Amino acid sequence: MTTLPDRPDAELLRLDQQICFSLNAASRAFGGVYRVLLKDLGLTYPQYLVMLVLWEQGELPVKRIGEHLRLDSGTLSPLLKRLEAAGLVRRERSPEDERSVTVSLTEDGAALRERAGQVPRRLLTATGLPVDDLAELRALLDRVTVALDAAVPDLTEG
Repeated sequence: MTTLPDRPDAELLRLDQQICFSLNAASRAFGGVYRVLLKDLGLTYPQYLVMLVLWEQGELPVKRIGEHLRLDSGTLSPLLKRLEAAGLVRRERSPEDERSVTVSLTEDGAALRERAGQVPRRLLTATGLPVDDLAELRALLDRVTVALDAAVPDLTEG
């Protein structure tokens, strides 16, 4: 059970009290580090996420990639087009269902995985935190995400 802080609303409305702001600031800081680390790979951070899913899962329909990354097909389509233009992925319509597009790695896309191997280590080092602390943070953020996803229907009803 979550207990609400016994503080005045005015105090709770301070920017330095907003977890969402801290998460956004951390996300932007991560983005800056990823920009530097991914430059030599020729990837943006969202493209890197797509590649991570494909390296881990193999060939997938666009819909499944979107589920893994919590992105809709309207956001994914331009990313996938750029990755295809770069020669890293191949997109093919399913012969069974023309609405479904499957994405697979090209030889160059699969080979990029080896070069990307140093990215997580360098990012972990850049945080300055012990690996156990980062694992705990990730677990907490996963719990927050599940709780917030579950809360959305309740909030829209009230």
